[in-house]
Amino acid sequence: MSTFSTGAIRGAGPGRPGEIDYRLARRHLINEFKRGRLAQHEVCDAHPELVRAAREASEPTTMRCPICEQADVVLVTYVFGPRLPSFGRCITRPSELKALARRSGEYTAYVVEVCPACAWNHLFRAFPLVKARSA
Repeated sequence: MSTFSTGAIRGAGPGRPGEIDYRLARRHLINEFKRGRLAQHEVCDAHPELVRAAREASEPTTMRCPICEQADVVLVTYVFGPRLPSFGRCITRPSELKALARRSGEYTAYVVEVCPACAWNHLFRAFPLVKARSA
């Protein structure tokens, strides 16, 4: 038996505190495409810079693209916060996330699922960068 709690609705739970998961929105969009209510050009609309980041600065996955079913999607992470460019900073290594979390200010990471082949993209999850507590 599964339960709903306020924490589950807000994205709390087994992931990071404050993490927001976009699986339901993703599933809805894919279903609309598969039913023919959305055309491929309407869902495969990644900005050229996002596609470039997907090819050069991404984390590979074993998930097939739900739209073209020809390639695996990759995950691209951007961080927004104080003293970063207005378009955010593309993270290329996990150590960059840790370094940003040590800075003062509030930073938020956004992980985007991208298919480098057909330009499908969808926000995968978002989470605040939280400073590690010292012992």
